[in-house]
Amino acid sequence: MNTKPPEQQNNNTPNSPFAGKNAQRVWLIVGVIVLLLFVVIVGQPNSAQRGNRVSLDQLAEFIRQGNVAQILVRGGTDVFIELRNGQNVFYYKERETNIFQALTAFGVDEETLSRVEFQEAPGDNTSNFVFQLLIAVVPTLIIVWLLWRMMRSVRSGQDQAMSFGRSRARVVRDMERPQVTFNDVAGAEEAKQELAEVVEFLKEPEKFIRLGARIPKGVLMIGPPGTGKTLMARAVAGEAGVPFFSISGSEFVEMFVGVGASRVRDLFERAKAESPAIVFVDEIDAVGRHRGAGLGGGHDEREQTLNQILVEMDGFETGTNVIVMAATNRPDILDPALMRPGRFDRKVTMDNPDIKGRLEILKVHAKGKPLGADVDLESIAKITPGFSGADLENLINEAAILAARRNKKAIGMSEMQESMERVVMGPERKSRVISDKEKRKIAFHEAGHAILHYVLEHTYPVHKITIVARGRAGGYVMGLPDEDTTLVSKEMFEDMICVTMGGRAAEEIIFNQFTTGASNDLQQATQRARMMVMNFGMSEALGPRSYGSGSGSLFLGRELYDARDYSESAAEEIDNEVRRILQTAYHRAKNTLMENRDKLDTLAAILIEHETLDRQMFEEIMEGKMPSGLQTAPSAPTPA
Repeated sequence: MNTKPPEQQNNNTPNSPFAGKNAQRVWLIVGVIVLLLFVVIVGQPNSAQRGNRVSLDQLAEFIRQGNVAQILVRGGTDVFIELRNGQNVFYYKERETNIFQALTAFGVDEETLSRVEFQEAPGDNTSNFVFQLLIAVVPTLIIVWLLWRMMRSVRSGQDQAMSFGRSRARVVRDMERPQVTFNDVAGAEEAKQELAEVVEFLKEPEKFIRLGARIPKGVLMIGPPGTGKTLMARAVAGEAGVPFFSISGSEFVEMFVGVGASRVRDLFERAKAESPAIVFVDEIDAVGRHRGAGLGGGHDEREQTLNQILVEMDGFETGTNVIVMAATNRPDILDPALMRPGRFDRKVTMDNPDIKGRLEILKVHAKGKPLGADVDLESIAKITPGFSGADLENLINEAAILAARRNKKAIGMSEMQESMERVVMGPERKSRVISDKEKRKIAFHEAGHAILHYVLEHTYPVHKITIVARGRAGGYVMGLPDEDTTLVSKEMFEDMICVTMGGRAAEEIIFNQFTTGASNDLQQATQRARMMVMNFGMSEALGPRSYGSGSGSLFLGRELYDARDYSESAAEEIDNEVRRILQTAYHRAKNTLMENRDKLDTLAAILIEHETLDRQMFEEIMEGKMPSGLQTAPSAPTPA
């Protein structure tokens, strides 16, 4: 059993020094160290054979004492002495030195020297030869390596210069296509039907050509962020079985003018060579913005790239069997020439899913995750109106993280609801310390919102009310519709503005003062009232007219201002009408809360004690019942 951690079992990980570009440097350093060790070992004399080194006077003393049995002179410089006690010693002499004359000079007579056995043998010059050879070869190899590195860097620089205008698109072919198919995309049945025809055209073009139909030039997927536009493109790649070139719109834009156009030409040339094929451009608004809206006049790099895309899609060349798919969440800023038929023939809208689509998306993302028996995905789909596919995926993921944090083996309904609130409002801030006085103000503020939700006709039912801080809110009332709605009436606008004013009205009734807690409420109410007057013509005084065409100066894809198509007197009337709507809603909210003062006091007292109520508890309190989930009755509120 291998007990090593994974990072020690495999040296080929990205962080390993033996992977990637670091491998060349590491092996080069290792090679140099081994070479130096070899040179040192070979260049040093063999001390095991030579024994201990002695001086000439010590050798002469050994001979005078009769301790020397044999003297071997090898190569004219190495003198090996074998003593009578079996010990070997070594003496190094100069090549020109005569050892007999030297010993005689140190007082050794000829008779004593005659009793010593002298031998002479040729020297072993192998180590010296290798040492000299290494000295000559190693610098040469280092110079050759440095020249090779220089030539390689120059060649890579030339290759980069030549490939500067080439497309950086990723190509996926049939044998390596992604596993994402239409079965993995939920909540967009109409979009799948539109794109299924494109897939069928690529697989069986004769079926359409026989009836005189031509292949669509382009498919533009439009929708808010998170609705699955890129995922749908990957599903088309998985279903079509043709080469799929994917690239982002920002990859065309470079500092130098003409590079983006060159990359567009190279991309379409590659796609035409493998036609039929699909080219997918994500975030096409990066290069497809309205021409003349930015700096640089007609020679801007973005505009040159857009011109080349227009020519490639429907220019001088026809019958290329290349379909261009693109995705954007800003169709309003795209150039009109890019949107016309013949360029993007088909526009597929991908909106936020309805309740059925949300349920299907939740089922897709819940696959492979252990769900508890109490989890009801249909209920989660009902309480998540307006959620996109990415929001629902994040909801499931956050619920799994919460279950793991609580050491649970399955994801429960409580984690799903908590995750939904985390996605909408942010995490709870239970550690926030507030005084009893401030807690009481927050309770009456949220109770004012909730009671108006319950009393007024054209509002959403209260799903949850809490005074626990979450995100930037000190407390909140979550009103959710029982069914998806797409049209908003004037009565709904008026009731929603009235509900928004409920917190401020409750503060005035109970405490006879205003706080900053209603700042966001006032912003939302003012925005809705202005939309009623200026956009939807819901004002009797101003009549059915839209004020502000929204066609102001377009700079870098954004409007600097709204074109003012009305006079100063009309602007004053608009302000007066907005003020009237807000004041009417505020007085209406205040009067309604005063009529339901007993419910306001009861609900606030329960919130101060229990902090959080769900829909069932809240409706039982409004009906005058004591909720079964509350153990004790609330104490009477302290009068202001």
